Amino acid sequence: VQLQASGGGLVEPGGALKLACVASGFTLDSYTISWFRQAPGKEREWVSTIRHGAKVTYYTDSVKGRFTVSKDSHTAYLQMNNLKPEDSAIYYCARGRPILSAIRNENVYYSWGQGTQVTVSS
Repeated sequence: VQLQASGGGLVEPGGALKLACVASGFTLDSYTISWFRQAPGKEREWVSTIRHGAKVTYYTDSVKGRFTVSKDSHTAYLQMNNLKPEDSAIYYCARGRPILSAIRNENVYYSWGQGTQVTVSS
């Protein structure tokens, strides 16, 4: 039972990347998936969530209008457009069933992917 994150890389400002978080040993249908990121020297921060069931989505203000989260039964995605240097970080996916007020709290998640590096630089 694990999550595998991939899709990171080096991209110029204004470019795009699509991260994937693949589940093995279980399906994502009954889980909320969130994306977090951690830049060097900074704490890990919440980026986006797609809830189980109705698949309602949430975003931190700095990525609204640029990032889109989605998922199917086996994979969650984070489409990142118009990337900025401040988006550079290691991105992690996490699964859980948090209540809405707790989606930004990393301690409520059951398991995490290993992280994928995103670097935005010219």
